[in-house]
Amino acid sequence: MSRLLSAFIIIALLEVPGPGLVVPAIGQSSSLAPYLATPPDVVERMLTLGRTDRSDIVYDIGCGDGRIVIAAARKYGARGVGIDIDEGLIAKARTAAEAAGVAHLVSFRVQDAMTVDVSEATVVTLYLLAASNAKLRPLLTARLRPGARIVAHNYPVGGGWEPEVVDNFTDAAGAMRTLYLWTADGKVH
Repeated sequence: MSRLLSAFIIIALLEVPGPGLVVPAIGQSSSLAPYLATPPDVVERMLTLGRTDRSDIVYDIGCGDGRIVIAAARKYGARGVGIDIDEGLIAKARTAAEAAGVAHLVSFRVQDAMTVDVSEATVVTLYLLAASNAKLRPLLTARLRPGARIVAHNYPVGGGWEPEVVDNFTDAAGAMRTLYLWTADGKVH
């Protein structure tokens, strides 16, 4: 196979969205990351790192099937809000919340992450790409109250904003994971 043909095939494959990758309609915001489900043991570790308790309001930006806010509600009695631009995933999240018996504690919104008002959040969870986290950083730090915690899975926020905690571990399936924790300080970073 010629190099030109090989390059063409690779480019074509890169342009075809895989499962869970949201391709926006004209005029719609683009996805900040492909959908990848967070394993249950990683969800638990994220909520623990964020010091989640009954008094918290957990926002999961790019919530996918809603598993993080559902787990926060089920285990801790926390309220939660899941944000995603994929209507199908939001529908699955609502169904899962009903099945888990926590629909009264959580809500899910089809919304562009760059327009979310997180001012009531006390914990924000992210499993987005590093560049996406960096785009969200000014929004998060401008709108979160001091003391709110931000927990990111596998990708830092960047831009010189150093995390308080970096938690490297191997998950139950044997994959290496990294969690990052920041506490909002009322300054825009």
